Amino acid sequence: MTILKSNLLLLLAAAIWGFAFVAQRVGMEYVGPFTFNGVRFALGALSLLPLIFFYKKSSQDTSNTCHDLKSILGAGLLAGLVLFLGATLQQIGLVDTTAGKAAFITCLYIVIVPMLGIFLKQYISMSTWFGCVIAIVGLYLLCVKESFFISYGEILELIGAFFWAVHILVIDRFSRKVDVLQLSFVQFITCSVLSIVTALFIETMSIETLRLAIVPILYGGICSVGIAYTLQVVGQKNAEPSHAAIILSMETVFAALGGWIILNEKLGIQETLGCAIMLVGMLLSQLQNIRKDLACAKSSDAGRSLSRSYLESRK
Repeated sequence: MTILKSNLLLLLAAAIWGFAFVAQRVGMEYVGPFTFNGVRFALGALSLLPLIFFYKKSSQDTSNTCHDLKSILGAGLLAGLVLFLGATLQQIGLVDTTAGKAAFITCLYIVIVPMLGIFLKQYISMSTWFGCVIAIVGLYLLCVKESFFISYGEILELIGAFFWAVHILVIDRFSRKVDVLQLSFVQFITCSVLSIVTALFIETMSIETLRLAIVPILYGGICSVGIAYTLQVVGQKNAEPSHAAIILSMETVFAALGGWIILNEKLGIQETLGCAIMLVGMLLSQLQNIRKDLACAKSSDAGRSLSRSYLESRK
């Protein structure tokens, strides 16, 4: 059940990110990409403070605080730098390409993650590889509706996909070792500071433009950053990176749904088929985890049965 819970948390994060594509497109009509990212990641960090203080107050363990702080800062700075690069490339790329193509290219990280996992000596099952291929086919049908021409923005999205894959692997490495809320806070602050400093040099920031973009910024900050990225960190504590990548790629399906619900963009036969194929790919990639759950359940049942037999024999 732990794996199932992790998968559901990752799927919820994907849903929030999918609808965030709509917010990002609308927000970019008023502010620049670095300003948008800087403010929304700052809001995301602030939204975590009540949770951090609550759990810190309720925790009684104060040992190795200095060591833990160093570990959190190191992990958070690294994750924040990778997050800054991925978010920046995605946001700038959206200026020069369609949302569909941007989503398709960005979600190529579902293939990049297991490929990078090979260099980290991680075992990748055949069901995961088949799931990757099927999910890519679904992504293509969902997002690419015209001739596939690579523009400058799409090249940025492709480079960004590499950093999203690295981010998943970084989170996988550190989420089991440090406090996940504090890790999320440090990575958000790092990304926000880098974005705002860059915006001060190359963009024009004003209260009026921020006011016009307040709704997409609030959604992008509190929901997309504060909630969804934290769900990713928590969910990845009990999920393999390659499996997490495929589940998180479902954000493209939710992006299409968000465009249909909010922007009145129609889902045709091809897009609907793409959603269905992506779902098949995601489920196929989870076959290995399903088998593990069944094996653990049988082992647990067998253990309880032996315990009952032993207790009855002692009566």
